[in-house]
Amino acid sequence: MRIFEISKTFPKEERYALTSQVRRSSRSVCLNLREAWEKRRYEAHFISKLTDCDGENSETNTALDFAKDYEYISNELYQELVNETLEVGKMLGSMIKSPESFILKSKQ
Repeated sequence: MRIFEISKTFPKEERYALTSQVRRSSRSVCLNLREAWEKRRYEAHFISKLTDCDGENSETNTALDFAKDYEYISNELYQELVNETLEVGKMLGSMIKSPESFILKSKQ
């Protein structure tokens, strides 16, 4: 939500490029995480969706690089947002490495 609000300040010529891209990738992290959570009965599918989340998180990070380089956001805001994406990446990495505690056990 924060990235969406910040991207409202990007120039109009970025509407179909950077603005759209950073909004899509940042939302996709949450959407894929929700799908992973719903599929946690199946370890392979769970990990696959978490991997998608991680990729979208990295894409968001790269879009923030462009926003900083084009001076659409300040260096301070950039660092704050990038730190958040790095933290999300660490959490996703931990879940991908050790999915066992998240997987639903089937009743037998």
